[in-house]
Amino acid sequence: MKKNIILIGIVLCGLTSCGSTDRSVSNGETIENDTPYQCDGRQYCSEMDSYEEAKFFLEHCPNVKMDGDNDGIPCERQFNK
Repeated sequence: MKKNIILIGIVLCGLTSCGSTDRSVSNGETIENDTPYQCDGRQYCSEMDSYEEAKFFLEHCPNVKMDGDNDGIPCERQFNK
């Protein structure tokens, strides 16, 4: 029984990157430590300082409202992309 529990732990660890230096964000996704951004509840283009920041929020954070035409490019009017 102990062997099965250990084996399950090893498998789960492999799937979830146990011991990793990543951090979790509000939607449960992990982001590498070297990103300067984190999900903090902001949702709108007017709250973004750069296209890169808006792109991060669109890709990683829940409930954002930055891509009205759903083409994967956030804040097109604000950042002229």
